[in-house]
Amino acid sequence: MDRMLHLISHTDLDGVTAAAVAWHAHFPEKAPLKVTLTGYGEVDALILETLRDGQDLLVVDLFCQRRETVDEMDRFYEGCSEPVLFDHHKTTADVFANRRWAVVDVAHCAAKVYYLWLLERTPAGPVRDRLLGLERLVEIANDRDLWLGRYEESRYWQALITLCGPWSVFSRLVADSRADLSVRELKMARDFVARQEERFRKALEQVERLGDDLAFVPSGLLEFGDASDFCGLILDRSENPPEMVAVCNRRVYGDWAVSLRSRDGLAARIVGLLKDGKKVRGGGHGDAAALYFPAHFSQNQIRDTLMSGIRTARDQERPVGLTLGDLLKAKLEGK
Repeated sequence: MDRMLHLISHTDLDGVTAAAVAWHAHFPEKAPLKVTLTGYGEVDALILETLRDGQDLLVVDLFCQRRETVDEMDRFYEGCSEPVLFDHHKTTADVFANRRWAVVDVAHCAAKVYYLWLLERTPAGPVRDRLLGLERLVEIANDRDLWLGRYEESRYWQALITLCGPWSVFSRLVADSRADLSVRELKMARDFVARQEERFRKALEQVERLGDDLAFVPSGLLEFGDASDFCGLILDRSENPPEMVAVCNRRVYGDWAVSLRSRDGLAARIVGLLKDGKKVRGGGHGDAAALYFPAHFSQNQIRDTLMSGIRTARDQERPVGLTLGDLLKAKLEGK
């Protein structure tokens, strides 16, 4: 019996682009395809349901959040010939590297990780031709996700996801995989960015600054999709930027999504320290990550928890005890 391929990917530009790459790589040869665009909070259940239902699995730009899911993947894919999960987040690489069923490369966005893996294994023919036509789109997604700033349209593509939703943009890329935006798409994206800049101006006036450590953005000031650009504004264009920016938003079901951005890997370290796989979930890479808190948390509790994480991360970086160098330096300074 033929097994259906279930593609699971994220909802940002990287995830949507990765899903489009997978679609064009497998359709129509492996049709019908099952596609799910989701977040960190749902990925574990989706993976386990896929294994239970006997479907083929392909996960891109997401990783298991619970150790039990990783253990089940280890058992199910023991001795697998090809990987089924492609990711690029630093938190993944730090904890779950060297899995035979996973390819993790922090040098690229997930769409590019999967795209390059496919190109190496796809011979000349219709499938490879379709993949080659996606090269610029993948580079735009890579530019956006790694904050390289080489392609202006990377912000416009993300704007379209915010405006229309990830499924709409995925559908567009299935119907038309070209990276060039149409005149109408570009106009609407530019109009959105202009409105976004006005939201940013108002939000800056209400950011809670906790010394040099944290800029905390309360819920209700920004819209979905604003976090990366707003945090970039604070981190890269402020005279005295904090170590980390956190954008707090209450989700439809009452729980909290907190987007974290930094410039020295602090965001990923905080996620690694605070997530427990049960109440507090999260994931991401070095300077762009997210935590998900239960509904009963208050914003003050979230803020204080983040500050505790920052203090813990700082304590872990301090050397333990005095070294010979410390003693010599102290003696020289004493003179």
